[in-house]
Amino acid sequence: MLAIARSELIQIFRNRLVLVTSLIMPVVVSAFFIYRRDAFATLGSLGYIAAIIMVTVGAFGLYTSAVTTLASRRQNLFLKRLRSTAAGDGSILAGLLLPVTVLALVQITAILTVFGVVGGEPGNLAVLAVAVLATMAMMVGLALATAGVTTSPEHAQVTTLPVSLGVIAVASWVGISGTENLTLLKRLLPGGAATELVVDTWNGAGPSLVLLAPTLAWVVVAVSLAARLFRWEPRR
Repeated sequence: MLAIARSELIQIFRNRLVLVTSLIMPVVVSAFFIYRRDAFATLGSLGYIAAIIMVTVGAFGLYTSAVTTLASRRQNLFLKRLRSTAAGDGSILAGLLLPVTVLALVQITAILTVFGVVGGEPGNLAVLAVAVLATMAMMVGLALATAGVTTSPEHAQVTTLPVSLGVIAVASWVGISGTENLTLLKRLLPGGAATELVVDTWNGAGPSLVLLAPTLAWVVVAVSLAARLFRWEPRR
């Protein structure tokens, strides 16, 4: 697995498309939100900005990059060749997704640290970390499912839009309007409960770990879909 991950990390820094989507775009968007934090805080709160940063990095830095990576490796038959080795399916997928996942977690940690310095520290760091990890797990699961219906790296630019933009839209909706109204709907949508948890955590409002349940449920749903849809050979 580690050998696959090392090789994949090298490929990331050689692939301009993945490099832009996984590193540059999330940083630029996050920097904009931090720079304009006072204006965005009037829409929601500092917790809302933290949640948007987390979801943006998850959507573009992890989800989109993971789908593009898997589609590319399938198209050039790299996935098929790996299955002829001693590595198991789980190790292959873990090796391919480990670099983008670690990069996304490093980005979120670094960006939220900067945000905490300039905008104020979160109320509960441990719960925030759990919320971030659960959200990243959800994005990895959704990436595996989406990769199952993606025929090429170019096609990934289309197939990833509904989920990536949808999760960001849900985070904005929940972060700005709160969950006093349409509570169940907002929490059940992907990213909704995670956004509420991050907002409450950052603002020191006594977050409830029960809010992790919808996000973890999406992990189960996404992995189940991936098991049915994922293909190791090029789709036609």
